[in-house]
Formats: sequence, structure tokens, C-alpha cells
Amino acid sequence: MLGMISAAFNELLYRPLFNALVFLYDTIAANDLGVAIVILTVLIRVVLFPLFHLSTKSQLVMQALRPEIEAIQKNKKLDKQEQARALMTFYKERNVNPFSGFFLLFLQLPILIALYQVFYYGFSGETLSYLYSFVERPMEINYDFFGLLNLNERSTLMVGLAALAQFLQGRLALFKHKEGQEVSAQDKLARQMVFLGPLLTLVILYRMPAAVGLYWATTALFSVGQQYLIKRSLGKNLSNHGKEPGTVGAVH
Repeated sequence: MLGMISAAFNELLYRPLFNALVFLYDTIAANDLGVAIVILTVLIRVVLFPLFHLSTKSQLVMQALRPEIEAIQKNKKLDKQEQARALMTFYKERNVNPFSGFFLLFLQLPILIALYQVFYYGFSGETLSYLYSFVERPMEINYDFFGLLNLNERSTLMVGLAALAQFLQGRLALFKHKEGQEVSAQDKLARQMVFLGPLLTLVILYRMPAAVGLYWATTALFSVGQQYLIKRSLGKNLSNHGKEPGTVGAVH
């Protein structure tokens, strides 16, 4: 069973993405692996944008409804079953699915994992055997990114940039509390993750080739831009959410 899942993952995700990287390297990127990595990462993030948009919208809607949700939890804290029923009724009235953000995130994960593996395993005799017949096999691989950084070696600078980008992404996703509003345990955990995420990035990327760090930094920075644009586009609409039943809009 695991073998079938692994084979399907390779054929449906890893192999197409690897071929796309080689094609970009041979054509648009003009034999610059770093440029090919950036282009492919951005293209995939653009393709995934609808899912990212829905996921971010779901998170923002839940943040807008946070005061009312916390009020229900506080009023019904002695009866967990009644609290659950009250919350489900509230979500139904506001036409919100509280789990949609997680579901949409998990839909993206297989593609992002495959993309990560493409950059981690890089070019070798084994990986090049995955090329389609119509994709030209590179004669040699240029690992220099604009002639400044060898993507096949470790780079402290690239690890630092990836960690910084991860930090910015986490900060932008934080829920902004109003003055005097109580900070929930969930929000405290989210604030801790803002610092834990970059720390894990440093640990994970430290011994990996700079190609992985470049991918990590690119996808994090692109996510920062996406979050900023989505927040701006949805900000005005979300300001009135939660005031009346049905004003949030469908988020499934």
C-alpha cells in the first residue's frame, strides 16, 4: 500500500515538478539553477493562490468572529456539550466552517512537499532518469546563482534569509487584539510559533544545500506578499463581519 502511494506521489507530483525545473533551467532561466528555482516556486504559488486565498480568508473571518466565539466559550464553560452545540449553531448562523482553513492547508501540503524534494535531491543520475522524453537532459549543471552563490553548498546567508522570511510570514498572520482584550491560549501559542518557526528553519536548513534555502525563502516571501494583498482586499469587508447573522459570507 505504501509502495503504491509512493509511486503515485512520484508520478503525479515529484516527476512533473522535476521536469518543469529542468525545462525552466534549459530555457527561461538560461542555465541558472537559482533563477529556475525562483521561477518554479513562484509559478506553483500562483497556481495554489485560490486555495491560499480561501484559507487566509477563512482565518481572517475566524479572527473577526473571535470575540463572539470567546464569549460563547466563557458563558458555556461549565457545560462542554452545550458549548459545542452553541458554537455549531453560531457557525451555522454566520455561514462559516471553522475547519476549512486547515483542510485547504492540507490540500496544498503534498505539492509543497514534492516541490521541496525536487530542490533537495537536485540533479543526479538517478533524478535525471525521471526526465520525460521531450525534456532535454542538461549537459552540465550550473549551481551558481547569478555567479554569487553556489546552491549545491551550505550557505549561512541563505539560511538566515529563509528564517527572516519565515518570521515575517508568522508576524503578518498574527491576530491583532484590541486594547484590553484578553489574549487566549491559542493566541499565545501562535505568538510563540512566530519565533519557533524561524528557529526550526535554522535547524532544518543548516546542513542542507542553499538550493533548499532559496526555495524556502522564496515561498515564505511570496506568502508574505499574498497575505498582505489578501488582508488589504478583505479588510473592509471583514470589518462588518459578525455583526449580523449571515454577514460573513460562505467560507467552506
